[in-house]
Amino acid sequence: MKFITALSLALLFALPAAAQEKPLTQQEFVRMLYALEARTGDRAEVLDALRVRGIAFTVTDGLRSLTRSKSRNDLELRRALDEAERRRQNPSAAKRPNVAEADALLSETRTNTLQAVDQMPDFVVKQLIQRSAGFAGTGSFRNLDRLVVGVSYRASGEEEYRVLSVNGAVQADQSPKRTYEEVGGTSSTGEFVTVLALIFKPESETRFELVDTDELRGRRAVVFDFEIDVEKARQQIRATGATTQSTVTGVRGRMWIDRELKRVLRIESDAIGIPKDFPITAARRVIDYDWTVIAEEKYLLPLVSDVRLTIREGSRNYETRNLIRFREYQKFGTEVIIRDEDEEPYVEDKPADQ
Repeated sequence: MKFITALSLALLFALPAAAQEKPLTQQEFVRMLYALEARTGDRAEVLDALRVRGIAFTVTDGLRSLTRSKSRNDLELRRALDEAERRRQNPSAAKRPNVAEADALLSETRTNTLQAVDQMPDFVVKQLIQRSAGFAGTGSFRNLDRLVVGVSYRASGEEEYRVLSVNGAVQADQSPKRTYEEVGGTSSTGEFVTVLALIFKPESETRFELVDTDELRGRRAVVFDFEIDVEKARQQIRATGATTQSTVTGVRGRMWIDRELKRVLRIESDAIGIPKDFPITAARRVIDYDWTVIAEEKYLLPLVSDVRLTIREGSRNYETRNLIRFREYQKFGTEVIIRDEDEEPYVEDKPADQ
C-alpha cells in the first residue's frame, strides 16, 4: 500500500459559545459519563466541555477508571480528561492557543518541515515489521510473520527496500526493490518524509481545525484535525490478490505539533472516499516521529508506524496490521545488520496515552 498525501494551510476555527461557562464540576462530569454509557449523552458535548470549560476537580485514578469503563475505553475522551487536568494544574503551560497563535504555529511548522525535507540526507535504516490479522472491529490480532527490512533513502525521495529475513530465516535474495511486496501480504512505503512533505504543500488546499492541546512523550503539543479532498490528496491504495486493483482516496486525520519546536510529532490518517466496490474498505496509518542522529546531525524521522487495512471477503471483514519499528538510522552506505533481538516476536507495550 502506498500513501501519497498533500496538505496546505487553510485553517478553520469554531469559536465556542460556552467559553464563558464555569469549569465542569466532578458531579457534572460523572453524570455525563453515565449518560454516555446509557447512550443518551452526546460525546461531542463532553469533549467540548473538557476542552473549553475545563474542570474544577482533581482527576484521580478512580475517576480515570470510571471514564475508561463508561466511555467504552474512548481514547480521545481519556486524553481530553488528562489534558484538562494538566490545564487545571498549570493553566499557562497547557493554555489553548487563540486563532492567531494557532495560525502562526501552523505556518512555522510548515516552513520548518519543508526546510527539513530539503536538508534530509541519504541514509539507511532497519525496519522491524510485525504483521498480523484478525476480524475487523475486534481489536484482536493473530501474528502472521516478522520481517527485517533494510531501507535505503535518497534525499531525492527515492526509497529502496531489501528483505533481509522472514521469521528469522535470512533471505538469499536481498536485492533492492521499490517495495517489499514480493513477500506477499500488506506493505507500505513513504513513511520517511513523503507524508510530512506533502502535508504542507499549498496546492493540497487542506482544511485544518484546532482540536486541543496535549502532551506526547513528554512534549507539549497542539493538536489539529485536517482533511484533504480526493482530487488533491490522490492517496493510492492497492489491493493484490488474483488480480491487482488500485484506487485513489482523500485523507482525513489528526496531527500533534510540538509547541516549542514547531515540528510534527504524530500523524493519524484515514482514507476517505474509498469506492464502495473496492475490496479494501478502510485504511488507517499512525506515524510517531522522534529525533535521531545521522552523521552527528539531528533529524526528525519515524519511530513507529502502525498501518491497518480493513478488507472485505464475502460476508466478512478482516483487518490486517503492520506494526513497523524503525531502528539504527545510519549514513548511506552503512551495512544494515540483523541482531539477535531483531528476530524476537514483539510484545507491544501500551503506554497510558495509547
